[in-house]
Amino acid sequence: MDERRSVSVFGSTGSIGESTFDLLMRQGGPRAYRTVALTGGRNVARLAEMARALQAELAVTAHEDCLRPLQAALAGSGVEVAAGAQALAEAADRPAGWVMSAIVGAAGLVPGFRALAHGGTLALANKESLVTAGPLLMETARKAKARILPVDSEHSAIFQSLLSEEMTSVERVILTASGGAFRDWPVERLVAATVAEASTHPNWAMGQRITIDSASMFNKALELIETREFFGIDPDRIEVLVHPESLVHALVAFCDGGMIGHLGAPDMRHAIGYALNWPDRTPLPVARLDLARVGSLTFRAPDPLRYPALALARQVMDKGGLAGAVFNAAKEAALDAFIEGQICFTDMAGVVETVLEDFSGRTGFGPALAPLEAVLAADSEARARARSVAERTGDKRWKSRA
Repeated sequence: MDERRSVSVFGSTGSIGESTFDLLMRQGGPRAYRTVALTGGRNVARLAEMARALQAELAVTAHEDCLRPLQAALAGSGVEVAAGAQALAEAADRPAGWVMSAIVGAAGLVPGFRALAHGGTLALANKESLVTAGPLLMETARKAKARILPVDSEHSAIFQSLLSEEMTSVERVILTASGGAFRDWPVERLVAATVAEASTHPNWAMGQRITIDSASMFNKALELIETREFFGIDPDRIEVLVHPESLVHALVAFCDGGMIGHLGAPDMRHAIGYALNWPDRTPLPVARLDLARVGSLTFRAPDPLRYPALALARQVMDKGGLAGAVFNAAKEAALDAFIEGQICFTDMAGVVETVLEDFSGRTGFGPALAPLEAVLAADSEARARARSVAERTGDKRWKSRA
């Protein structure tokens, strides 16, 4: 009988997936883990390398045109190969005791939901799952007797700060944000911010999209919604503070006036390792803080003019239902339009706001539990609407400059 722990990693070639792979290999690799499935995108060479190292049973690329290169890269390895959205879903149908959900975007919804059906542990790094379908995700996990562990550093920090605490004693939860590339810029300069400037983070190197989301604080807007959905905390008890040092990941304030905070080096392997080894703590290869060397920690309230995304997230939480799906899809489309030079940095929030207003009176907004099919349909329609709004916004802006 195989006594190894069974695992699957969805999105293994992304940054979260790479960190997960690193920890799996450090903790014994194929001697300690039976890897059921690994999935990735177009980087089939890296996906194949990981699959060979972990002796995975299945490797899946999300892109059907990458099937043959993946087959060639894994020839003779004994690893089964598949491609496409349906293959991703079927990979999630294969039972694994621990599943990392790290596919970026709405593409991660279906695999995550299907993985929950086995009643194991879902390590959740896919923001869209909670933002677009939070109530449904939590209800699905409850019915399947599955466990969801947060992998976002902020939500892992909250989770750890709440250990052995009663939710009734929590007064508020505080998420911290680096403030992004433009945290110290005059607000009037933001309209002229370039894609290159928005893609440079003051604290660390990340992918382009998440770095721009940090600059606009749309990433923190998503995390506000995630906090509400995962922990069931009223929106008016969730706060955001700009914390340039990025060492305090979250704080929980209690009814007795005390606060518990989670500090650590900005390394995603901490949150991933915590979810992988929970309920135990295991030594991890992350930097240890030297607080004397750090010297001081600073905090300030976010400027609502600089970060309008935060107010939009609160509107989404008030509306409920499909509002999260519309918000996320419009945000993604607006980000695409900015990267492509169609709209300005400051136009992104306006595009999202317009799309939210367009959808606000439709069926599906409100407290009702929307089915996954409705979430995916709203995602698709909102993306198309946001692209149209962005095109019109860009045309007006360029005409005004002519």
